[in-house]
Amino acid sequence: MMHRLISFLGLFTFFAALVTGVSAWAEPDLSQMASWPIGLQDPATPAMEHITAFHDMLLYIITGIVIFVTALMLYVMVRFNAKANPVPSTTTHNVMLEVLWTVVPVVILIVIAVPSFKLLFFEARNPEPDMIVRVTGHQWNWEYEYPDFGDVSFTANMLKENEIDASKGQLRLLSTDAPVVLPVNKNIVFEVRSSDVIHAFAVPAFGIKIDAMTGRMNSTWARATKTGTFYGQCSEICGKGHGFMPIEIKVVEQDEFEDWIVAQGGTIPESFRASEDKESEVLEPASSDPVAVDLPVPAEAH
Repeated sequence: MMHRLISFLGLFTFFAALVTGVSAWAEPDLSQMASWPIGLQDPATPAMEHITAFHDMLLYIITGIVIFVTALMLYVMVRFNAKANPVPSTTTHNVMLEVLWTVVPVVILIVIAVPSFKLLFFEARNPEPDMIVRVTGHQWNWEYEYPDFGDVSFTANMLKENEIDASKGQLRLLSTDAPVVLPVNKNIVFEVRSSDVIHAFAVPAFGIKIDAMTGRMNSTWARATKTGTFYGQCSEICGKGHGFMPIEIKVVEQDEFEDWIVAQGGTIPESFRASEDKESEVLEPASSDPVAVDLPVPAEAH
């Protein structure tokens, strides 16, 4: 009896320690989740504004479909169960119903497809750039070059946990030792490639995500409409360090950007100083009904 009691106590102690250890290990860090967001990140570019509006429109459509189908199922279960309807109908065709359940889905798909294709077309065509940033993915960090501003290039690595300075607003797993600095209200084309495996350059607030591949240069564009710090991550599983190669972008006013370029040993071309904001390509905040929004197509890059 004593032997069984000792065995039971030993087993109980083992499982108690295991549960305690797992609970401590799995405890989430909620310091960066105080607002508990349930939607997309706040948009910082016209493209992301329209992506958000398109997402919201789809949410309304999907919610309506779910409510309708649920109500229809409940009606059928109540109205046509064996007790309420002991003699089933022998009807085999109903022309009106067959027309409706064919036409209505087609109309819904058209409502979704039209703004979807317009948005894809808007995002896929690079505008005439005010500046180019070359991005190269490595295992496991990002290298950036500013070819329009002389010899400005650097590699950005994730800050380790013991290097984080919360007083500077640095965030665990997101902040880097060399943030990308960009000017506000400028058309910026990102030329993205890889030196080894496939990576993906993704910044949610900018509405961009594009693969970085070896032997091929992909490009995307963004026009930040507000200053601030925005984060992204590699979105293609690229190896053991995949989760530790974040993207940190600081969007600043043009004067501050020029000062940063000079501090990096670069030069400011006159064409950049003289470039005017292309107001015709700045989109207003997206309408809640993207179907009615006429997305302007950026001019093709020369």
